[in-house]
Amino acid sequence: MERFGFVGLPNAGKSSLYNALAGGGALAAPYAFATVDPNVGVAKVPDSRLYQLAEMSKTKTIVPAAVQFVDIAGLVKGAAQGEGLGNRFLAHIREVDAVVFVLRAFEDDDVPGSHDPVDQLSTLEVELVYADLETLEKLVDKRRKAAKGDKSLLPEVEAIEAAIGHLEAGDSLFRTSLTDEQRALLRPYFLLTNKPAMAVVNISEDQLDEVDAITAPVAAALGHGSEVVGACVQLEAEAVLLDDSERAEMLEALGLGEGALPRFLRNAYAMLGLRTYFTTGEKETRAWTFRAGAKAPQAAGVIHTDFERGFIRAETIQWDELLECGSWAKAREVGKLRVEGKDYEVADGDVMEFRFNV
Repeated sequence: MERFGFVGLPNAGKSSLYNALAGGGALAAPYAFATVDPNVGVAKVPDSRLYQLAEMSKTKTIVPAAVQFVDIAGLVKGAAQGEGLGNRFLAHIREVDAVVFVLRAFEDDDVPGSHDPVDQLSTLEVELVYADLETLEKLVDKRRKAAKGDKSLLPEVEAIEAAIGHLEAGDSLFRTSLTDEQRALLRPYFLLTNKPAMAVVNISEDQLDEVDAITAPVAAALGHGSEVVGACVQLEAEAVLLDDSERAEMLEALGLGEGALPRFLRNAYAMLGLRTYFTTGEKETRAWTFRAGAKAPQAAGVIHTDFERGFIRAETIQWDELLECGSWAKAREVGKLRVEGKDYEVADGDVMEFRFNV
């Protein structure tokens, strides 16, 4: 399961965001390093398609897609040199698949430091860039020497040298012109800025009407088409403790619709190139996660490796077409089901049944 790491200065709202997603459990306190060891939780990815299919099939069990998220201790200036929790903090970031910058946009007398989210983003990036530069400078000479005896390593050396150039200029690798091949060659080094990144800007209830104006400068600073979501994290953390009807009533009364967290989760899911196909029936309707571009056998393997190993064919139909038909049997009867082979590229929203033999 893919892991997202919450990265921010102390008291930016990381633990409150964790609680909003996980339903409580992380200590949220107005002092530095309230979180020492990372909290790890799982959040369901909201998807109305799943519940519409479940209703059609009169399903007993519904299983949504999910992502894992990690609440990491707050970073402080000088972390790359060991300040604060220093190397422990940086090691925890290396283990995640994507970074979510959590930035505070509201004033609080109990929390020191700037409440300008762009300033906070700059501080965070400086530390991550410095740590990555230190990592690559330690290994570049060794890889150059190795490449003299093995020319196949030259593309890796070129990728390292290109990355060093960007980092020396102060640029996070996620917003640079590195090619996909170069990024792949750098992946074994678990560089902090070579991960997809997005931001959550934590606002107060008084700032709800200003959310677009507050998040726009952050989106410009983050660049590279990265997603930025504005959210009153404390409010959403309180809402998640209510039952479904009370939560919906509360968010609606505040003019927040479904709230910011469902949009955050969908954006985070998509940022890693994750897509969803469905299986549905009376016993269970489930959302299965696969990587964009996956062929039918690889998508089948998400259910069980035997499905991929013994793949024969798949029957599939888009979710909305299936709803129009009203049932799988009816879709087959009217010729809407497609039979696809091993070269079929699975599309987001496909409903599938697999035939296999092992």
